[in-house]
Amino acid sequence: MSPASGNGAAAARAAADGVRSRLGARAPVAPVAAIVLGSGLGDLAARIENPVRVPYAEIPGFHATNVAGHRGELIHGTLGGREVLALAGRVHMYEGHGARTAAYPVRVLHALGARVLFVSNAAGGISRAFAPGDLMIIEDHLNLMFRNPLFGAVEPTDERFPDMSAPWSPRLVALLRACATKTGVPVRSGVYAGLLGPNYETPAEVRMLATLGADAVGMSTVPEAIVAAAMKMEVAGISLITNAAAGISGAPLSHAEVVAVGAAAAERFAMLVTEFISRL
Repeated sequence: MSPASGNGAAAARAAADGVRSRLGARAPVAPVAAIVLGSGLGDLAARIENPVRVPYAEIPGFHATNVAGHRGELIHGTLGGREVLALAGRVHMYEGHGARTAAYPVRVLHALGARVLFVSNAAGGISRAFAPGDLMIIEDHLNLMFRNPLFGAVEPTDERFPDMSAPWSPRLVALLRACATKTGVPVRSGVYAGLLGPNYETPAEVRMLATLGADAVGMSTVPEAIVAAAMKMEVAGISLITNAAAGISGAPLSHAEVVAVGAAAAERFAMLVTEFISRL
C-alpha cells in the first residue's frame, strides 16, 4: 500500500501537501486551531471568512460523508480574526470505517500545522439536569466503542502509550468557560460517552451509562481525541445536547430532531466558538 493510500502519518503528510497545493498563495498554513463540526453544527462553516473549500473527495484518504448535516469539506479561512482549518462533517465507524480511518482527518490537520483541536458533536443527554439545546463542555470521555485508532504499528508522530489523565485540556476547558461568561452563552459540563452506533441506546443502556458516570452519549469524537492525545495536540470540545436519551423523556428519537435542535442552537454555538478562537 502506498503512503498516500493509507491512514497513518505518511499518508497524512501526503494529503496535507495536496491541500496546500489547493491553497496556493496561502501556503504555508499556520492555523491557530482546527475545528471539527458535527451533526447539526455545520452552520459555523458559513461564518469562516475568506474561505477556500476542499471537498473530501479531493483529499487522499478522506471518505464522503453520508449523514445529513455533514457537508464533507475541509475549509481554510479566518474566524474571529484568526486563521483556522475546519472539517465540515466527519465519517463515523458505523458507516463501516475502522477507528484509524475515523481519526485520520485529525492526522491531516496535524500535518497541516494544527496543534489545537476543537471538536463538536450532537449527543443525547443522560444527565437529567440537561435539556435539548444545552451546550456541554466535554471534560472527559468514556471509550465504549471498543475500538482504538492507535491499534497497530506506532506512527512516527505518536507516543506509543499516551497519557490520558487529561485528554481534554484543562487550559482550554477554562478558556471555554471564560468565553461562555463573556458572551453570555449558558454552558454545561460533563463526560461524553462514545458508542459505536448506529442505533440509539436502549433505556437499560442509558441507565448503565449513567452508572458509569456519563452525562451525554454520542457516536463519534472519541477516536479523534485519542489520536490527538497521541500527537500531543491540545483538545477541547462541545456536545450539543439534542435530546434526552432513551428512557428519560419517553419521546422517540430521530436524526431529524438532531438537525433541528442544531439549527436552533447555531447562533449560540457560533458566538461561543468564535470568541474561543479569537482568544487562543
